[in-house]
Amino acid sequence: MNLKKSVYEGSKRIFYLDALRVMAISCVILIHVYANMRIFILNEYTVPTFNWIITLILGSVPRIGVDLFLILSGALSLGRVWEIKPFLGKRLPRIIMPFAFWSIVLTIFLVVISPYFANITLPADVLTPGGFLAFFYDYIMVGKYSPQNWFFWMILGTYFIMPIFNKWILHADFSEIEYFLVFWLVTCLFDYTLMMPCPIKLSYFTSPIGLVVLGYYLRHTKRKLLNNPHFGLILIAISVIITGILGYQYSSPTEMFAFNRYSIICAITVIGVCIVFKNYDKLKIYGLTKKLNGSFISTVFENSVFSIAKYSYGIYLIHIIVLVLIKNPLLAFCNSYKISFIAIFVLCILCSWAVMAILNRVPYVNKVIGAK
Repeated sequence: MNLKKSVYEGSKRIFYLDALRVMAISCVILIHVYANMRIFILNEYTVPTFNWIITLILGSVPRIGVDLFLILSGALSLGRVWEIKPFLGKRLPRIIMPFAFWSIVLTIFLVVISPYFANITLPADVLTPGGFLAFFYDYIMVGKYSPQNWFFWMILGTYFIMPIFNKWILHADFSEIEYFLVFWLVTCLFDYTLMMPCPIKLSYFTSPIGLVVLGYYLRHTKRKLLNNPHFGLILIAISVIITGILGYQYSSPTEMFAFNRYSIICAITVIGVCIVFKNYDKLKIYGLTKKLNGSFISTVFENSVFSIAKYSYGIYLIHIIVLVLIKNPLLAFCNSYKISFIAIFVLCILCSWAVMAILNRVPYVNKVIGAK
């Protein structure tokens, strides 16, 4: 990669969309690091410490990771003239082949290394044909070592419904799309925040397809407020404050509360993040944005964003196993909660990226690892 020239010069790729993809995979990994680390500070609930408060926020706000992936699907696919067969023929292999490849590779990998890692416990009969097949089935259907795999089955169903919504969007004006999104927000409030059924049956508006439509809308809307990065920052700040207040209220010494990824709070957060990323060039941060534009630092940053975005799906599929492998050695090496949390997060991203970058150089294999 040429560090003197940005990969976005003369490219059709859109930087802020790749940046959102990097944000999405970072949020997903943050959530899984949080899930492994929160147990160490649950007893600090009564008089919340700084570590407890930060962990609480990191357990809710980054839940927008999957939301961002859905938004990107809508932003990049909806509103275009395409037929169902070419669309599915192009999209489905991109998600199915890496999923199948990594499911096979990682189940075999887990069986091989399990005798050497005390924290990897597999079924006793895993070395028998029937036992291995049962373990493989459990892995692909969201097992102990594959909690991330639910995303594959969800996005697969989303792709099947997208052609229908695309046909509607092609013939709809923005007021009709806003009409849909208003009811989608109502479902976010009732079904995923209040956790109670809405008196009106609104299942046709519910997530995740609502986020896909939102992605198209936020990319193309001309409304000034929704193209104002300062408004986006306000939305993010509001969601973080609400998360902190309600999170503490509904937590306990044995459990840390987190909002559902489809809740109205996460909807507010993800809208704010998308607005900021789309309009980041409008932010006047003491002239910093202008000074860095076109600089060596800016070029390195943009190329790094491109590289992580390119491998994001593959990173998503393998990061749990990477996390399992690095967590215990790092915890044994470092006694600081904050340093351990940050180190596990950073190393999980870097190691997952390194695996993808190496395999991307292998002919034929690079077609099935989840690189774009």
